[in-house]
Amino acid sequence: MDFHAALETDFARLVEVSSGNLDRPVPSCPGWTVDDLDRHVAGVYLHKVACIRDGAEPKDWPPPQLAAEEPQALLRRAYRELTGELAARADEEPAGNWYEPDPTVGFWRRRMAQETVIHRIDAELAAGVPSVDVPDDLALDGIDEVLRIFLEYSVTAWHKYFVEGLAGTDGRAVALAAGGRRWLVAIGPDTLTVTEGDAPAAAKLTGTPDALLRWLWRRADDATVTATGDPALVAKLRELLGTATQ
Repeated sequence: MDFHAALETDFARLVEVSSGNLDRPVPSCPGWTVDDLDRHVAGVYLHKVACIRDGAEPKDWPPPQLAAEEPQALLRRAYRELTGELAARADEEPAGNWYEPDPTVGFWRRRMAQETVIHRIDAELAAGVPSVDVPDDLALDGIDEVLRIFLEYSVTAWHKYFVEGLAGTDGRAVALAAGGRRWLVAIGPDTLTVTEGDAPAAAKLTGTPDALLRWLWRRADDATVTATGDPALVAKLRELLGTATQ
């Protein structure tokens, strides 16, 4: 997977559809305008620059001076600094990270490509222009990332935020199928696990890789995927994803 090429493509699209639309609301990010969206992405990029450069997450973020920069100028500067850092580093080099299993530059190379594709979708929604499909390889990688890193890891690492959402579940699984892969998310009262395979599931979601990625990130509604089986379990998965990705 060429994460640099994906980042470059989606960043260019983000800038394109943001231009001239900075005051428009972002429907997928309630309370935000495109100005807020661009500033958020720029801040994320610069935060990762610090993580990579310093080997640790910055303690005080964001720096107050960022608010004084014009949003698209800030976004372009942040992108240049991020891609410069990524180009100069090997994947296995250490970097500050909240995800303890993989505190490396390679983690951020992947994460920034996935961050950017979701936020360029946000910008497209705000601008009211057709949204470009996410390529299958990037979408399938994004599905795996959001399920394993944002959902499964978060339930373990920050369990207290998920206690209410997990209550009343019994370990049954939701299967998610796209592009020849099939994930199983087993949801129990104390844990959530993600595996791949053909094991039975109480509910199933199928769709294109693009559609399923958007559904998981709550950038598309239920009509964009096909759901079968227990609808309450699908709704529970959607609720837990909202907690994990907010």
